[in-house]
Amino acid sequence: MHGSKPTKTLVRTAVATVAAAALVTGLVQTATAQAPAAPAGVPTDITTVSTGYSIPWGMHWLPDNSSALVTERNTFKVFKVTPTGQRTEVGTVPESQTTGGEGGLMGVAVDPNWASNHFVYFMHTSSEGNRIARMTYDGTRLSGYTALLKGIAKNRYHNGGRLAFGPDGYLYATTGDAQNPSLAQDRNSLNGKILRMTTTGAPAPGNPFGNHVFSLGHRNPQGIAFDPQGRLWEAELGENARDELNLVKSGANYGWPICEGTCSQAGMTNPKATWTTAEASPSGIAVVDSAVYMASLRGERLWRIPVNAGSENVGTPQAHYVGTYGRLRGVTKVPGANALWLSTTNVDSNGGEPAGSDKIFRVTIG
Repeated sequence: MHGSKPTKTLVRTAVATVAAAALVTGLVQTATAQAPAAPAGVPTDITTVSTGYSIPWGMHWLPDNSSALVTERNTFKVFKVTPTGQRTEVGTVPESQTTGGEGGLMGVAVDPNWASNHFVYFMHTSSEGNRIARMTYDGTRLSGYTALLKGIAKNRYHNGGRLAFGPDGYLYATTGDAQNPSLAQDRNSLNGKILRMTTTGAPAPGNPFGNHVFSLGHRNPQGIAFDPQGRLWEAELGENARDELNLVKSGANYGWPICEGTCSQAGMTNPKATWTTAEASPSGIAVVDSAVYMASLRGERLWRIPVNAGSENVGTPQAHYVGTYGRLRGVTKVPGANALWLSTTNVDSNGGEPAGSDKIFRVTIG
């Protein structure tokens, strides 16, 4: 649960954070006023889009690109946010509970056929565990509530929580091990997995074990995103040694709790990149302009990891905004633009900032 442990206060000025990051990672960090212009394909500008949030967790654009839906973890509220940042509360998700840690209202995904069915999907904590549920959103208000999948064990930490639709039209969900590591290796458990399901909650056809499980051996995955080639990338919080970026394939085993980071154990799939837990504690990810962008909680930075369409290897990760904006939770591509939205989570117990302090930024990719 290293993403939930208190961290030392950082001096949040551009000069100090660039110097600190250089000592830790040996990488060239984002610009000060005197630095040369950023090369193509990296963040070139960041502006505040929307303010007033308390632990925003999930973000997903409507298919018509008119607005995005944003969830708040502990209030269970859902907001409609326009491209210019105007936000309107559109409802809450029923039967939601917190866990006193990382549980609550987490991921959101909009049905690719939303224009005709108006379905929106949420992952949230409830009385008996974590659930994946469906509601109707008509563009103005949320209504109805159907629990599609129950029985995902919950705990104070390690709840996973991210949702995303794949290019195959099926819904993918990340689940944590609920602080019971053995569940991650149990093919019959819904925990410590990436799940793949239909929009009615049934196991998707072709799943490797005949149930909801798509991949296993995950500790606390909080980020998934598909690249233009249809490949699934996943970001995962490690324990005390290494955080991971994985390229996920059907039926593959990503090691936890047998492995943390890279290992030589037979039958395990190694990550494509790893970080120390102080540098990352990753949450949301998005793919923009041939790179995976990974928001970091404890690391208080945005990682850019180049990916190559013709190779499964990744380029050298680069860190941006180190310590400048605090704990970073969500990241999603802005439709029709070389840009992303990036959200903070500084109101949580580790950030310690007052309610309403969290923000959403727009990052332009050059």
